[in-house]
Amino acid sequence: MTENGDDLRAEFNGWLSDFLPTDYYEKYSEYRWDIPLRRDYQRAAFEAGWLKPSWPPEHGGRSLGLREQLEVQIEAALRSAPKLPNIAGPNVAAPGVRLFGTPEQVDRLLVPALAGDEWWALGMSEPEAGSDFGGLRTRAERDGDTFLINGHKIWTTQAHLSRWCTLYARTDADAPKHRGISCFVLDLQLPGVRVEPIPMASRSDETFCEVLLDDVEVPAASLLGAENSGWQVAMSSLHDERQMIWVMNWVEVLRGLESIRTAEATPRDDLFCSVGSLLADAEALRATGYRALSNELAGRPSPEADILKLLGSETLQRVWEARAAAAGSAAAQDPDLSFERHDALAATIYGGTSEIQRNIIGERLLGLPKG
Repeated sequence: MTENGDDLRAEFNGWLSDFLPTDYYEKYSEYRWDIPLRRDYQRAAFEAGWLKPSWPPEHGGRSLGLREQLEVQIEAALRSAPKLPNIAGPNVAAPGVRLFGTPEQVDRLLVPALAGDEWWALGMSEPEAGSDFGGLRTRAERDGDTFLINGHKIWTTQAHLSRWCTLYARTDADAPKHRGISCFVLDLQLPGVRVEPIPMASRSDETFCEVLLDDVEVPAASLLGAENSGWQVAMSSLHDERQMIWVMNWVEVLRGLESIRTAEATPRDDLFCSVGSLLADAEALRATGYRALSNELAGRPSPEADILKLLGSETLQRVWEARAAAAGSAAAQDPDLSFERHDALAATIYGGTSEIQRNIIGERLLGLPKG
């Protein structure tokens, strides 16, 4: 860590300590669900320039480099800073609007998303496509300056609380499946849009929803990026989210390992090998994340980036199962541990399922034939 890096972390830590309630860590299991606190944190981080450190100040940043931004993100994760209440807005929608939006879209949409004034959903997954983004079937047919959209999205997190959605639809049925997709900034209050929350099996503040689209008229000015360039918009928009996923997974793995170390049950010899493997995977995740960043800074291809999601989410699930094994029979009566185990199950789904990640690794990195 450089001297400037130490100074930056010290400045952020001082700001975060001033913001957090004095009993934050003592009552973390309660504060983690405190939406007003998390809203306040997002706005404060935006105004102080900590939300997007590599962006300019007017966009929630400090014009820092990507390496410095990663240091801030890791420090926030290690300190268990409040989770943004609507992750999709600042981490996916905002980067897309900033990169591909028209000046009018940037002026209207960017700051409200970053400050948390307007929430966003991601209209990507579909009932018969799942995580196969290229297989989506929602159609947008153009008629002059208007598109007529029909289709069905699912697993659309927080759509019932969101004003906007980055909606992906097929606009060229004859093009290869990755080249005929467009992205729209969809106002979820438009006629023909119906949002149905999906009951959750465990406690969560990120409720899944179905979004049904029946002859929804959307102006062509709502296109985000050029027509039929939705694949590029999606991949660029998800870049920030993918980086945050590996950082959060790594920190949660460390927290799980520390929890195993302090478990009250009698140590079990048969867990030593599993814990050793988890320690190695945690260090491999961290090193791979830094290597991916180094490649990005050098302008080199980064195959490491494609394995981070799979390694992180699979390791996270394993660590909390090992924690349950370390707790023994007490695990069945520990509501916090039960939540951690259920929450870790989602890690292999959000941001791209493990099955899709393995397909990407097999086809793009190893050159294996498509199954």
